[in-house]
Amino acid sequence: MRPPIHNPTNPHCFLTQRTSNPEASRTNVSGETPCTWQPWLACTSPGPPQESLVRDETRISLPKPNSCDQCGKSFSVTSSLKAHQRTHTGEKPYSCYQCGKSFTSSSHLTIHQKTHTGEKPYSCDQCGKSFVTSSCLTIHQRIHTGNLTSHQRTHTGEKPYRCNQCGKNFSHSGNLIAHLRIHTGEKPHCCSDCGQRFIFLADLKIHQRIHTGEKPYHCSDCGKSFVSSKHLKSHQRTHTGEKPYSCDQCGKSFSVTSSLKTHQRGHTGEKPYSCDQCGKSFVTSSSLTMHQRTHTGEKPHQKPYSCDQCGKRFSHSSNLMVHLRMHTGEKPYSCDQCGKSFTSSSQLTIHKRTHTGDKPYHCSDCGKSFVSSQYLKSHQKTHKGEKLYSCDQCGRSFTHSSNMISHQRTHTREHTQDCDQCGKSFVTSSILTTHQRTHTGEKPYSCDRCGKSFTTSNQLTIHQRIHTGEKPYHCSDCGRSFVSSQYLKSHKRTHTIAKPYHCSDCGKSFVSSQYLKSHQKTHTGEKPYSCDQCGKRFSHSSNLMVHLRMHTGEKPYSCDQCGKSFTSFSQLTIHKRTHTGDKPYHCSDCGKSFVSSQNLKSHEKTHTGEKPYSCDQCGRSFTHSRNMISHQRTHTG
Repeated sequence: MRPPIHNPTNPHCFLTQRTSNPEASRTNVSGETPCTWQPWLACTSPGPPQESLVRDETRISLPKPNSCDQCGKSFSVTSSLKAHQRTHTGEKPYSCYQCGKSFTSSSHLTIHQKTHTGEKPYSCDQCGKSFVTSSCLTIHQRIHTGNLTSHQRTHTGEKPYRCNQCGKNFSHSGNLIAHLRIHTGEKPHCCSDCGQRFIFLADLKIHQRIHTGEKPYHCSDCGKSFVSSKHLKSHQRTHTGEKPYSCDQCGKSFSVTSSLKTHQRGHTGEKPYSCDQCGKSFVTSSSLTMHQRTHTGEKPHQKPYSCDQCGKRFSHSSNLMVHLRMHTGEKPYSCDQCGKSFTSSSQLTIHKRTHTGDKPYHCSDCGKSFVSSQYLKSHQKTHKGEKLYSCDQCGRSFTHSSNMISHQRTHTREHTQDCDQCGKSFVTSSILTTHQRTHTGEKPYSCDRCGKSFTTSNQLTIHQRIHTGEKPYHCSDCGRSFVSSQYLKSHKRTHTIAKPYHCSDCGKSFVSSQYLKSHQKTHTGEKPYSCDQCGKRFSHSSNLMVHLRMHTGEKPYSCDQCGKSFTSFSQLTIHKRTHTGDKPYHCSDCGKSFVSSQNLKSHEKTHTGEKPYSCDQCGRSFTHSRNMISHQRTHTG
């Protein structure tokens, strides 16, 4: 509070009398006893008008005989001391009858009540703007008077105050002083409940609401409440989709400035938060805090926020809130295109990219793009061969912790997800969801080029490579490329002669379980897929699809050199070898080469003399089925 100003030319000013003789200050020069002097009032008695405008009046330093016995702070009057002592005791005797909020002084209650009535009795005589308190008006008036220069910096962008440690510039000296505490580590404001310290008093007040549960700022769209107006504004942007802060280097937009600043450090390489024990630097203060626990002996992975339902712990309260929605089933973020709902806004953002096709995260090694940074990080481990997660029972290593957890259930025989139709159990809910589609026939992922549908997005991705010709998985032994990592693994076994899947009927071995299953149908004769036009049956749905194209005349696979079209991708692959001259299949008996494994098998029968195809009319045998079919026509004419 500003001290009273003494006007020596005013005979009715009581300050001279109070300063020289406190007792005589109760009586003015005419012998009259005026009203009790108030120490927070300036000279209000009439005086020469020209003197009242003088700005360099003498300021009076009043005695403060009332001291706080807890912190030693002194006050001029006992009422101010009592109000101050309530900050130590936490007493708030003045309550608002409208919202129940409590205050330490009646003046604070009066100011608060104006937020309900909308009353703003203090108006600026220069611009007409109104304020709830006279102190807010006084601060505002500095814009028109002495602090105009400071205000104009918001328009000019001028930042004359520079940090001598990191070179950062500020428009106000107060902001520089607060910033310097980041370097010194000074946090003068301490929470009395948990001991956490803060650089700014405003941050402490917001933090204390975590303990009281107070969330005075409410979203008018969804009703969600927040501890600060800043958090409310950030949240409201999730409804509007507004991202006003853009990176001038890559154009990426953010809803809050803090996210933009953190992102920009990725371009500049700046790591302003340094550990004072080992010198290691970090991009964010939270990363530094986590790191410092390794020095203090505190468990570095101890997370302060725990779920009261399952015990899982989190580093941030926001992560805990998202997690709790898994228990409650709440999904407040909905896609405006397909209606699908999500537990967090970040999940919704990633999902929306499936509609737009946007994949802003690119692998610098192979150029592959991803919808999220998390997917990119996971992919990059495939280039590094990094497998950080090992099974403690068999030693098998995994790139991702989720894969290791799923694998460990194979040891414990733990199956947490059961199919309600066939009773089969699965280790993860995602695998169960995929399995249930075999019952419903649902294939939600469709190819936009040929219309073929798939049960998983991974199957669709692999299929689309048939159209693009992309084969990102390369064999290091022979250089051959494949559309999926699974195909590459199966192929590599041809080099190692590893065939771990054995047929129990004939003992034949195969490089993959898929090939074994296909082979076993030759023993059982099972052909569950039938053509509804000619009745022909097939062991696999893929063979049926290729066959159906013979009826429709569809040939979706075209040669980019001669334009010839084929009903299956394998036929196209074999055809392309006629252009390249590639014949990768070699006869071990005579060394002759062939463009396909089928042609090689037919040729090998000339060495063995095998003739497995017999005419049912005359008994004549043939090496190839096509020769037998041609022969049978001689009987039918």
